[in-house]
Order: sequence, then C-alpha cells, then structure tokens
Amino acid sequence: MTGEIGQLALALAFALSVVMAIAGLAGARETASPSRAIASSAAIGMFVFVALAFGALTYAFVTSDFSVLNVAQNSHTAKPMIYKITGVWGSHEGSMLLWVFVLAIYSLFIVFAQRGSARLTSAALGVQGLLACAFLLFILFTSNPFLRLDPMPFEGAGLNPLLQDPGLAMHPPMLYIGYVGLSAAFSYAAAALITGESNAAWARAARPFMLLAWIALTLGITLGSWWAYYVLGWGGFWFWDPVENAALMPWLIATALLHSALATERTGAFRSWTLLLAILGFSLSLIGTFLVRSGVLSSVHAFASDPTRGVYILAMLVAAIGGALALFAWRAPQLQGGTAFEPVSKESALLLNNVLLSAAAATVFIGTLYPLLLDAMTGQKISVGPPYFAITFAPIFVVLIALVPFGPRLGWRNGDWRAALRVLAPAFGIALVAVLAVLAFVTPRSLVAAMAFGLGLWTISAAGIDLAKRGDIRALPIGAFASALAHLGLGITLLGITGTTLWRSEALDLLKPGQTMPIAGYTLRLEGVQLLHGPNYLAERATVSVIANNRIIATMAPEKRAFPVEGQATAVTAIRTTGFSDLYLALGDQRGSGWVIRAYVSPLAPFIWFGGAFMALGGIASFWGRLRPRRVSEAKLAAAE
Repeated sequence: MTGEIGQLALALAFALSVVMAIAGLAGARETASPSRAIASSAAIGMFVFVALAFGALTYAFVTSDFSVLNVAQNSHTAKPMIYKITGVWGSHEGSMLLWVFVLAIYSLFIVFAQRGSARLTSAALGVQGLLACAFLLFILFTSNPFLRLDPMPFEGAGLNPLLQDPGLAMHPPMLYIGYVGLSAAFSYAAAALITGESNAAWARAARPFMLLAWIALTLGITLGSWWAYYVLGWGGFWFWDPVENAALMPWLIATALLHSALATERTGAFRSWTLLLAILGFSLSLIGTFLVRSGVLSSVHAFASDPTRGVYILAMLVAAIGGALALFAWRAPQLQGGTAFEPVSKESALLLNNVLLSAAAATVFIGTLYPLLLDAMTGQKISVGPPYFAITFAPIFVVLIALVPFGPRLGWRNGDWRAALRVLAPAFGIALVAVLAVLAFVTPRSLVAAMAFGLGLWTISAAGIDLAKRGDIRALPIGAFASALAHLGLGITLLGITGTTLWRSEALDLLKPGQTMPIAGYTLRLEGVQLLHGPNYLAERATVSVIANNRIIATMAPEKRAFPVEGQATAVTAIRTTGFSDLYLALGDQRGSGWVIRAYVSPLAPFIWFGGAFMALGGIASFWGRLRPRRVSEAKLAAAE
C-alpha cells in the first residue's frame, strides 16, 4: 500500500496546488479576502500531502520494498541504513520529489511569515502554486517515484557507489534548499509586479527568503566541493563541470540580489534591478534543472533521463521565465526609478558589485551553454574548461574582490572616498607586505600567487577593520557582523584556492611493501595492503606511514572499494590535515606485487571550506538580525495587551 498512498498523496497535492494558484492570484485583488484564506489553507494542505508522499517513498526505501520500481533500481538490502535513506533522493524521481517537498516548505513559510501586505502575500502564494502545479505534473506523468514492478525482484540493483557517502545526506538537500528558496524571491517579485507594489516593501518581505536561499547555496556548494575533493581521488575541489556551474550561476545572481535588495530597502534604489535579479536567480535554477535532467550533457552529477523529460522541463522553463519577463516588461513603464545617489556612495559600490557579479555569471553561462548550443546546431563537439574561465571569469572576480572592502566604508547616497582610503590604508599595507613576503620566501615564486595572496589578506584585513570601526564588538547586535563575516570568508576562500591551485605538490609511484616515496618534505612508506569485507563492498586498504624529520608522525589508510552488486569500484582517500595544509593519499591499481600510490600536498586547502563556512555564518547573522527585531516588537505588543 505504500506506493498507492504516495501516489494518492501526490495527486491530492496537485489538486491543492491548483486551488492555491487560483485562489492566491485571485486574492491579489483588493476585495478578495476569502480567496486569500483559501490560498493559505491550500498551501498548508499541499505541504501535508507532499510530506506524506515523501515519507511514503522514504519508508519504501528503508523497508527495501522492491515492488516499487524506483527502490528496485536504486537500493539493495545490503546497503547501510544511512544510504537507504539518502538513496531516496539519489535518483531522478526521488530528487524531484525532494524538490517539490522543499517548494511546499517554502510555501508554508510564506503562509506563516505573512510578510508584506495581504495582497502581496496572496499573489506570492499564487505564483508558488503555479510552480508547484508544473513540478507535480512533471512528477506524476514523467517521473513517478511510485511505479510498481511486477513481478517483484528478490534484490535491488543498488546505488551508484559514489553516492554511498555522507555527502549525499548533506550536499543535495542543501543545494535544493538554495535552488528552490530562490522560487520564493521569484514569487514575491512576480507578486510585486502583479499587484503594483514594487516599492521597498516587497524587497523587505522577500529578503529573509533570499538570505535562506543564499546561505543554503553557499553551504551546498562548499559541501559539494569538499565531497568532490575527498571522494573522487584527484585532489581537486572544482572542475568547472557544467553541473557545478549550474549551482554557481544562481549563487552569483543571489549574491547580487542580496546587495541590490539591501539598497532597495534602505534608500529605494535599484527597484527595477532588484525585481529583475529575483527573476534571473530562479530562472538560472530552472536552467540548472534542465541541464541535469534533460540528457543534453554527460556529467558525474547528471541524471540519465529520457528526452521527453527534457522537453517538458524546457517548456516549463520557457513558460516561467518568459511569463515573468513579460510581466516585468508590462509593468516597466510604471516602475519608479528610485532615489538618486552620488557617484561616490554605498549605492554606487553596490551597483558596481552587481554589475561585476552579473558579468561573472554571464561568462559562466556562456561557457556552460555555448558547447551545448554548438553541438545542437552544427554537431561539432567542443569542451570549455579551466583555461576559458581563467581568462574570462577570474579577472572579473579579482576586480570584484579588490573593490569589496570599499562598500562598507561609504555612506548611503553620498560617501567620502578619501576617508574610506584612510580607514583602509592599514589593510592595504598588510596586503602589500604579504605580496612581498610571498615573493621573497615562498617557492616556487609566482607573481600571480603573490598578488592573489595579497588580495585575500586585503579582504580579510578590511573585514577586521570594518568590525573594529563599529565600536565595542561585545555590545554589537549579531546582525552587525554579517557583512564582515561574509567578506572575511571570501578572503579566506581566496587564500585556500591560491594555495591549493598554485602551490600544490603531486607525486605518483608504484610501491611495494617497505618502499618509500618523497613528497614536499614528507617520506611515505607503504607498510602493506590488506583485504577487508565491508557491509556491501570488498576493500583493499593500504597502510602508509608518514615520516618527517626521521620519525613517523602519522599513519594513513587509503582504500579502494569494489561493490559487487553495482559492479563498480571507488577510491576512498586518506587526508591528514593540519588546518593549514593537507596531505592527501589515493590508492590505485595493483601491478604485480606493488600498488600505485598517488599523493598530494595542498597548502591552505582547508581554507576553502573554512571560508565557505564563514560566508554562510555571515548570512546567518544577517538572517538572525532580521528576525530578532520582529520578535522583540511582537513581544512588546503581547506585553502591552
């Protein structure tokens, strides 16, 4: 009955999403208060039934119900319980159900948050209902996770070994919270255009949802890069894979959207631009969905999907993006230009920030989509990789990071650039000393590495100055730390990227037990390789002693695992970190009586993920700072009553 319950729940959720869309859009009228109540109730009901469907699929995986086709194709009784649960979204069908579940959660948040006017909230729910309709139809007719299999097989086919990792429990759900969270900003922007309430109020209402989406995207991308780093055995954290780019593009636009919405709230500037960024952010999320699920590209991240699914998603993408842009064009003549500001001001800094972020997103968009379009039109296959992005994306981002510290030091509407330079002079001095020190003492010498290192310390030092200039840090509200933490994280991440990209050491050798290989001041000695039996795999585990200064400082154990059910093998790397540098080992194939050992020493690699965590903390601080004043005012009202 599990499959039938899930199927029925999805059908009822679809019916309620239709009610939610119609009632929500009807409630955008001045006198339609009953429709607003219906839309809110429908949103709550849709959440309940989508949650029921998601719970039913989870139960089918946990109990290994192989009469459900999706479970039979993506699970096995020998899988550890954690991977049975995470396997729910390890397939196309299950991941789409997770997508709609997150959409239903955001719709529920809109109902209970009640931010903005009643008309604005109702219209936002209506747009969310339209999105839910489209995705639920897609699931029911092309990606049903509850299809039955008769006769039921005795065992399932298992799950891709690369997905049998804790990363699957964190990375996809976090990315979905980010991707789908941008739908709330999109819905509020569309609602503002529908109701004509395109002033600062809509941006104020939508900003918490923007923050949630940005925080989740930041954590999702950070977790994804860490997952790729330790599970693929190649020592890298980013490969400019098209699906990696599909996550980066919405993040770039969401970052621009947060800054633009801040200006719209504070001074009324960038009203049209903020609306457009909200539309573009979710549009890029939809484009990412199309890339992953249409079958137009080959990627370790992509789901193998038939073309009919891609056509449906493309039609949905065209309708959503085209409809929103048409609505924007229709309302454009009535949109107010916003408050004027001087060329030197916080608004100007934010505008330049937005232009650079949008240009960076455009270079990634072109590099990702151009090969696909060229292949579709001419049949010519080309690949666009790191060299393209080093030439196009990197210079834009360097300029962006160099200008970031000036924004917090300028005033709204009118700023003093000389005063900003005086305040930031110590940060510039620290950056200059860092550049000279790197050139003098770090080998191999590289001007690019020295400049990048100096740029990272420039951003970090400026963030510290920003906090110091705010007064007693202990007395500051948590929201005051937001921009400093985010900018600090950006600088730390840049240091990590610089170290692991430009100063990484690599060694590859065939070792027999007792033999050694040197790498970056370490000597690695293979002690032996033993066979192990895991719950659903067979493993070869190497024992490697790490020697420095003639003594053993660590023992590392990289593995190579074979999964008989799936017929695939994976590497399990061993990483020894000091917090400032990683020693990274991967076990390769056996050749005669020896084994291939690949080793990397990556200076500052941990900084990449530390920086991502600090950026997310900055977003959390801003989010908390927005919630706290509302809670305080509500408490005062309750006390007054």
